[in-house]
Amino acid sequence: MQPFTIQVGTAAILWRENVDTDQIIPKDFLKSIKRTGFGEHLFEDWRYLSDGSDNPEFELNKPEAKGASFLIVGNNFGCGSSREHAVWAVMQYGFCAVIAPVKGCGDKRIPGFADIFKSNALKNGLLTIELDLADVEELKNVVEKNPTAVMTIDLNAGEIRFANFIKKFHTDSAAREKLLKGLDDIAMTLLDEDVIRDFEARHDVQWYLP
Repeated sequence: MQPFTIQVGTAAILWRENVDTDQIIPKDFLKSIKRTGFGEHLFEDWRYLSDGSDNPEFELNKPEAKGASFLIVGNNFGCGSSREHAVWAVMQYGFCAVIAPVKGCGDKRIPGFADIFKSNALKNGLLTIELDLADVEELKNVVEKNPTAVMTIDLNAGEIRFANFIKKFHTDSAAREKLLKGLDDIAMTLLDEDVIRDFEARHDVQWYLP
């Protein structure tokens, strides 16, 4: 994983709600045992026409969306099946952060991201940012007016900066530490390698860390 501290780039907009993992990466492309090659099939069914050419109406095929580092989406992004490939596809396409709105409150609250997608994102170094619906709509409007302008996402400060839009966002402290250091769960555990080895030595454990 690459550390996520301060990232700078343009933003693309996919203003659709309830985008499920089969839309993010269709099941036809899950046969590979490798963790590469998924970016070219991100949103395959929307992105391409039946003859294989680019669909000019699809949001990410618009000229202003090309090369974007950040993706702004509707609520409940990544719902459906728990495939980790969906996160891999988003990242391999070139996005390092996805911003989604929380809609409603209480029993009617709809999160920005499905829980499993959000968990898979953290484990793979993809930053997910949830903001109130009004804030994401404001950001979306600013991006639409300035599609080639550069956005800054500062994880250290917990802040999005774009044109005249500046907004704080919250990231769970444990998730924030992993992203800032670029460490997955295994790498975080290995930070305590000396403690683990000491425990093994004192308890006569018969397997050892490499």
